[in-house]
Amino acid sequence: MTIAVRSFAKINLGLYIGAARADGFHDLRTVYQTIALHDVIRVNIERSVARKSGRGSGIEILCTNKDPRVPLDSSNTCYRIAERVLAELGVQSRVRIEIDKRLPVQGGLGAASSNAVATMTALELTLKKKLSERARLRIGAEVGSDLPLFLVGGTTLGVGHGEEVYPLPDLPALPIVVVTPEVGVSTPQAFADWDALVAAELCSTGRTNASAPTRAVAGRGQLTPSDGSDRLFEVGCVLSAWLSGSPGIIGSPNTGAPAKGGSRAEKLLLDLVRTGIENDFERVVFPKYPELRDIKSALERAGSRYASLSGSGSTLYGLFRSPAEAAKAASRLRKQGLKAVATSTLTRRQYWKRIV
Repeated sequence: MTIAVRSFAKINLGLYIGAARADGFHDLRTVYQTIALHDVIRVNIERSVARKSGRGSGIEILCTNKDPRVPLDSSNTCYRIAERVLAELGVQSRVRIEIDKRLPVQGGLGAASSNAVATMTALELTLKKKLSERARLRIGAEVGSDLPLFLVGGTTLGVGHGEEVYPLPDLPALPIVVVTPEVGVSTPQAFADWDALVAAELCSTGRTNASAPTRAVAGRGQLTPSDGSDRLFEVGCVLSAWLSGSPGIIGSPNTGAPAKGGSRAEKLLLDLVRTGIENDFERVVFPKYPELRDIKSALERAGSRYASLSGSGSTLYGLFRSPAEAAKAASRLRKQGLKAVATSTLTRRQYWKRIV
């Protein structure tokens, strides 16, 4: 029996990097948002074949697109999650996992993490056994920082090094345009470049308590350098002000229907800009890959009300007021030679409804 599961992508609505930790990770603050673009994961379990042939258990990874950047061995997140799920459920089976790759590799959309969670879901459905929520989150966090967000879906606050997630009241579904450049950005290298930037700024300012470059926060001008906890406290205040100030987020029902050029969507987009929510990775990724900065500018010229790098990149996205505006912008960007597609964000309810 083969089970197919959609593996949805995410974008980051702001991403703030704090101090490096003793474990090698950085403290982060971000708002994750699932979107409708996806890969497809197909899982087949050959329990009867394994028993008859005596071949025992094993995990096989296939990639239909044969992208050389997708590992087919035990380093693949799907392999690692399958190994843990089978052990947790006490099952010995031969498992074949087929990845229909549609999302970019090293694109900042969380594709590998989403693939792993889709594998977990498909295994549960195929085996007709369900892990506890605690086990799902524990296994997810063991495999990767982004995995737990895909166990929640919708609009989610990420803290720690991104693995600690808290479901937020959903933002209204919004039309977006996603641009996926050919270049891939290494997340470990982006963090290393950030650390180098921090060290250079510390050297130039002579401040010993700084852990991140200074930045502008809405209505407050330039902040002086501060330690990681102070900086992330400020970020928490910014995100809280944005979320509590946007209609349809706090204390108001959300049907999951796309926003249609009305005040809710427009207020949300204006709040994002006014509050100064940004992605810190842009400070180190754009100088290294200037073409990505150009794409952000192209999204803004095409009518995006808010544009940003997702994660460490290389994918960029723009938020629009209506599906018609998004479709028109995507067409305009494609004529410029960019790989652009119009899609939408997914509320938590939409995410779980469409996953299988």
